[in-house]
Amino acid sequence: MPDLPYGQSSQRELLTQPEMLELYRAKSSLRIGIPSETMLQENRVALVPASVTNLVARGHRIVVESGAGNKAHYSDQDYSEAGARICEDRKQVFECEILLKVAPPSHDELSLFHPNQVLVSPLHLPVIDQEYIQILRQKRVTAIAMEYLQADDGTFPIVRIMSEIAGISVVQTAAELLSNPVLGRGLLLGGISGVPPAKVVILGAGVVAEFATRAALALGASVRIFDDNIHKLIRIQNRIGRQMYTSSLNPVTLTRQLMSADVVIGAIHSKTGRAPLLVSEEMVMQMRPGSVIIDVSIDQGGCIETSEVTTHDHPTRVVYGVIHYGVPNIPSKVARTASIGVSNIITTILQQAGDAGGFQHLIYEHKGLRNGIYTYKGCLTNEYLSRRFGIKYTNLDLLLASTI
Repeated sequence: MPDLPYGQSSQRELLTQPEMLELYRAKSSLRIGIPSETMLQENRVALVPASVTNLVARGHRIVVESGAGNKAHYSDQDYSEAGARICEDRKQVFECEILLKVAPPSHDELSLFHPNQVLVSPLHLPVIDQEYIQILRQKRVTAIAMEYLQADDGTFPIVRIMSEIAGISVVQTAAELLSNPVLGRGLLLGGISGVPPAKVVILGAGVVAEFATRAALALGASVRIFDDNIHKLIRIQNRIGRQMYTSSLNPVTLTRQLMSADVVIGAIHSKTGRAPLLVSEEMVMQMRPGSVIIDVSIDQGGCIETSEVTTHDHPTRVVYGVIHYGVPNIPSKVARTASIGVSNIITTILQQAGDAGGFQHLIYEHKGLRNGIYTYKGCLTNEYLSRRFGIKYTNLDLLLASTI
């Protein structure tokens, strides 16, 4: 069936619909709930209609709260045609044995949980408190942090997908801001014949930096990459497939590059908590008016001293003549792409759970899934959260061994 523009549902309804053919039946039928996201400016949805079609054909039941996919441009009709049941009452959605969210549940939503449910959602540390953990324990919820789900090769697929999106998106955003005739410098990021390209300085050499570099180079920009991990600098050059300007984080060299930079992208990730401050206020003061700073590290406090959290509605602020962009949830800006990326990964796990006979059986078999579990049947199984909130920690492997 050909794709129709949004809003032409009346025409779509008149077309012949394809027959839903049954695929391989799962060993266990799962009842999966997709509630609408209530967190401010969260536009993504955990499962897209294409994934719903796949899961329903395997014998699973999907319950979607009305409007859950609207912000990602998926209508209730799209989900209904895929085989999901649409519910106006979110309490019915929260009765499902498995709940999928792309933002952590609010305290109000936690009150809707019941014992022995499985929750798959991100674990945003800034919004987690002791009461939050205690409610999950009292409800005996098995809570799985999707960003800690680990693949067989040790990578974190959700984190990587979101980092790829962030890397590409920030370059597109930088190009828009830099070319702004009022706030920006009126520059084309890639330049033209006879006109030098814009200079992009990237702090960090991880996944965000890699995809930001690819996007910037594709547009013709001149890129400089800084990181103290020489192995990462070698790796990013090998993956890009060309020799580039790379440097350790030497303050003298960095300051010199910032003074002539058109765009600065902060993409430093900390494994221990707050991102390190790499660019001081004095360094920002020496940058050219109309240049752009995008701090992707803002969700960890930011790596640029003058950065502050902004929103999608009001994404920028000007400090010392420099445009600052500090939106923490960058993938939500491209909600449809991000939703498909998350859905692809979650769908595979749900298929495995069904084939294994349920989530409980899959937990025994899937080491990467166990890595994401932070509460399990009334116990806190994440050691970091235990130290942070002073709650007793129980090793998950010991819990599983005791139930065999």
